[in-house]
Amino acid sequence: MKNNLLLLLLLLLGALRPATAQLLQPKPAFTRADSLRGGNGPLRTCYDLNYYHLDVRLDPAKRFLSGTNLFRFTATRDFTRLQFDLFANLTVEKVLYQGREVPFAREANAVFVTFPKPIGQGRRDEFTVQYSGTPIVAKKAPWDGGLVFTRDAAGKPWVASACQGVGASIWWPCKDQQADEVDSMLISVSVPAGLKDVSNGRLRKTTRLKDGYTRFDWAVRNPINNYDVALNVGDFQHFSDTYQGEKGPLTLDYWVLPENVAKAKKQFSDNVKPMLKSMEHWFGPYPWYPDGYKLVDAPHLGMEHQSAVAYGNKYQNGYLGRDRSNTGWGLKWDFIVIHESGHEWFGNNITTKDIADMWVHESFTTYSEALFVESQFGKPAGQEYLHGQRRNIQNDGPIVGPYGVNQEGSGDMYDKGSAMLNTIRTVLNNDEKWRQILRGLSSTFYHQTVTGQQVMDYLNRESGQDFTKVFDQYLRHASLPTLEIRFENGKTLARWVSEVPKFDMPVRVRVKGSEYQLIKPTARFTEIKELAGATKETLEVDTFNFYIGVLVD
Repeated sequence: MKNNLLLLLLLLLGALRPATAQLLQPKPAFTRADSLRGGNGPLRTCYDLNYYHLDVRLDPAKRFLSGTNLFRFTATRDFTRLQFDLFANLTVEKVLYQGREVPFAREANAVFVTFPKPIGQGRRDEFTVQYSGTPIVAKKAPWDGGLVFTRDAAGKPWVASACQGVGASIWWPCKDQQADEVDSMLISVSVPAGLKDVSNGRLRKTTRLKDGYTRFDWAVRNPINNYDVALNVGDFQHFSDTYQGEKGPLTLDYWVLPENVAKAKKQFSDNVKPMLKSMEHWFGPYPWYPDGYKLVDAPHLGMEHQSAVAYGNKYQNGYLGRDRSNTGWGLKWDFIVIHESGHEWFGNNITTKDIADMWVHESFTTYSEALFVESQFGKPAGQEYLHGQRRNIQNDGPIVGPYGVNQEGSGDMYDKGSAMLNTIRTVLNNDEKWRQILRGLSSTFYHQTVTGQQVMDYLNRESGQDFTKVFDQYLRHASLPTLEIRFENGKTLARWVSEVPKFDMPVRVRVKGSEYQLIKPTARFTEIKELAGATKETLEVDTFNFYIGVLVD
């Protein structure tokens, strides 16, 4: 009884540790507005997005946006009414369909359009939203959402979007739900003379307008999720390079402020090509060859905007000069270049349908940091970095969030999710098979939206092992599975203590001085013959590679 009470206390303490910063803070209760934002009801699923043309004009001095967005879609069923999204502080001036205004109504940040006659299933159609207003200004981007307005060293405007979590509808009208991505997109941004806009994809055309503005047209040839659509406005300078990747030459374009050109040339040269080599090795070809790869100077830390990664790490190694792992390995490379680019595979190529499953984005991408260290400095270094990541784990709540209300789970999706993946790799004990599983994720779900369950099912199927209970414990519960070991009558007994019934994850143990052996404890005490003769002093459990708790009686 004493041991069980001690174990319960340890689990409770782990659950009560203070939470780390997250994109969204947990909510005590959810409202209809949350369901409208996060749900995927019939007024969203009735149409499948094919194409957007976002055409927006920015007045930096007034912090004012105006423009249109063209929605092209295919009807998935007969309907007369649909939902799109735009924050209520922005005005929907009109909705145009077949050259005429059609009625619409607002509720919170959702907009409901009624068409004059039914749109039949399978029909390809379109409508245009005209809007304007003063967008919300982000106070602490990228941790909150909105536009960032600041100035460069010369006093010129420098503006950027950052809207993951809160949603793209904070600055432009769209179907603001991750389950449906457009197949392609044209992004047109008009800015005052002397400034440039850098958005996703490739620059198709630059047009000088009569009023002194310049319009930049950026064509995205691949599917893109809403929060990745980027507006970056400044007096950017451009330089470029090419990487010979798995699919041939990949264009590398860098857009930076004039005062940063020299620093950027060195920092990006040191980090980008090694990053691409590592990511392609582990995850398969870069997913956006037709749209290229870009880094863009940002007035915030960074964001994984597809093919236009926002960079704000101040041209230094580490995370703003710090090593998140406290091992030394994290100071040998630029955290933002590696981490945010890793999202090109997980988050952009593979996008979750619901933000509740954002662990798929963040766990794999945080894990990609350790794989990068491994690629550069060897597996022991990568494992040291992984072990060091644990210092950031809070064990404060489930990693999977509630579905349908635009709420992600615990910030532990980053480092605890990374530790979970490495634990699975260690159980599998076949590094090449593990690499092929990771690459297979990218090819199997290429340019798709998925559920977390699909990813788990894939890993189970391709590994040939059932990790369902492992996923359940690490993703749906705050505490760690704890290996309890007892010595009785000359025998060594072990069991798992876990919220998941019949938890039975294999784990490595040894008597000091011998080789590790893989055992498979269950939820009931059973003799571990591999530990025959072990004592408290000589027993060793591989807690370096397995992120677990251990309790020895």
